Amino acid sequence: MLLLRLKEILERRQLSALFQPIINMQSGSIVGYEGLIRGPSDSPLHSPLNLFKVARANNLTVEVEHMCRRVVLERFAELKLPGKLFLNVSPECLLQPEVRHGETLGYIQEVGINPDRVIIELTESQPTYDYELLREAVVHYRDMGFRIAIDDLGEGFSSLRLWSELRPEYVKIDMHFIQGINQDPVKLQFVRSIQEIAEKSGTIVIAEGIETQTELLLIRDLGISCGQGYHIARPHSNPPTTLSTDVAKALRRSGVAVYPQDQALGQRSLTASKLLRIVPTVTPEMHNNRVYDMFTADIELQVIPVVDGNDIPLGLITRANLIDRFARPYLRELYGRKSCTIFMDTQPLITDKETNLQDLSQIIVEAEHHHLFNGFLITDQGRYLGMGTGHDLMREITQMQINAARYANPLTLLPGNVPLNEHIDRLLQGEARFCACYVDLDNFKPFNDVYGYRKGDDVLQLTGRILSAHCDPDRDFVGHIGGDDFIILFQSDDWEVRCQAILSAFSSAIPDHFNIGDRQRGGYVSEDRRGIKVLHPLITLSLGAIKAEPGQYGSHHQISTSASEAKMQAKKILGNSLFVDRRQAHGTPRQFSAAEPTQAG
Repeated sequence: MLLLRLKEILERRQLSALFQPIINMQSGSIVGYEGLIRGPSDSPLHSPLNLFKVARANNLTVEVEHMCRRVVLERFAELKLPGKLFLNVSPECLLQPEVRHGETLGYIQEVGINPDRVIIELTESQPTYDYELLREAVVHYRDMGFRIAIDDLGEGFSSLRLWSELRPEYVKIDMHFIQGINQDPVKLQFVRSIQEIAEKSGTIVIAEGIETQTELLLIRDLGISCGQGYHIARPHSNPPTTLSTDVAKALRRSGVAVYPQDQALGQRSLTASKLLRIVPTVTPEMHNNRVYDMFTADIELQVIPVVDGNDIPLGLITRANLIDRFARPYLRELYGRKSCTIFMDTQPLITDKETNLQDLSQIIVEAEHHHLFNGFLITDQGRYLGMGTGHDLMREITQMQINAARYANPLTLLPGNVPLNEHIDRLLQGEARFCACYVDLDNFKPFNDVYGYRKGDDVLQLTGRILSAHCDPDRDFVGHIGGDDFIILFQSDDWEVRCQAILSAFSSAIPDHFNIGDRQRGGYVSEDRRGIKVLHPLITLSLGAIKAEPGQYGSHHQISTSASEAKMQAKKILGNSLFVDRRQAHGTPRQFSAAEPTQAG
């Protein structure tokens, strides 16, 4: 039944084209559109997933793709849309003879579109390809004026290798890594790593699946060139040619996004030995047929190192390279019984087991692309031990970053000095307007002496929770710099209201941490160094705030000094207090005559 419906759709050309804008994340201009397809609205084949599933099951994928391209091109030309057209093509379809012989170019010429406006967007649908043939096809398309994009980077079987082999002009990061990136340090690190590789290779990155303003601004701050997603514009048969007012306004907004806390790298003791995987080796005497048998016997085996009689690494044989070559006519007959060194990479990346993971990460970023995908040999004083993979390295680096941020302060789990200073520097470099608020607990040390450190820890955790609860996690940064000192970096316009709410909440919650006698007395008693009993007021909060305008401060050191001065003024005020220095300062020591103290609780 579905096959008959599919054939009817093809015969009657019952496919509709939709277009989703792709924008420049810095300027907000629309750089192009991705062409999408839908079946009849009243059909079970309306969804492209169902449409192509039925097509694949009945060997009609090529026919359906041809029709989709024609419909998209005709509608794009009819609408006279500006910019580029991202045209989805599967690699297997790209290799079809009729496609390579200019069918797509013929469609484009018919509708009057220049080839340099069309981006061939390769979509993955199978785990392996004939990469050499695919490279030849891509060169052929570039010669006709087209450019190449890889879709859904990180989602499919071999998208990283496709990037390395084809060197596309564009890569599109799969939406899985974009959605919720503001809350997931792993996704953040993945996207940052892709951006680093893209910058080195001259590739333009497009973030897919942007669904919230928070994701939009974080992607912008990461320096990702382009973006698309429902928050920007949904796919439509008659799409907009300008950005919506809300999105344009958001992109123009000053300030920086608050990253999920993974900036502080710690645990520098982790080395390449952490990544060690035992992988069997071969010697130069082994012929290619035996190596081929090893690959076919173990589907998980991707590389085989070649070592000499003393276990000194000589090179690396990859599954893809050997199997690709043996798939060609007569090559197995010619080379099957010859030394495996014929197809060996003679310059693999080799590292000692004691190499620090951060240093290793930098080495790989600066090395040739294929080392990230093929992996690297790990040695002990020059002798082979095993292999490491780029995936494992990225995972460990990411975990190090997560742990360092999570345990910057093991008590409150708030980030400490390193991520705090990095965020201040990002605010300053981004010329953001913000308020730095130094938070200090009054009468806390004697409380620890009287009630004990466990009770003191409870108060610190309470403080961290109250500060976090009254800040906007997408705009405001809360840090715990040690002891009873905290810092808030506000980008929220209503930061003063939030500060007053913090003081009020703390004033209401803190009495529960004292016994009933001290609560009734309004203080607690401790002995000073001379043994004299001293009555201390209940613990209060002192908030010292400074406003930072673009160009006003040059470093996080100046921000810290000025905020600390404001905090000292706040501590001179009895009770829960907020002291605001409102003058236009430049990060230098100064008198506080123009500041405005307020009191709460």
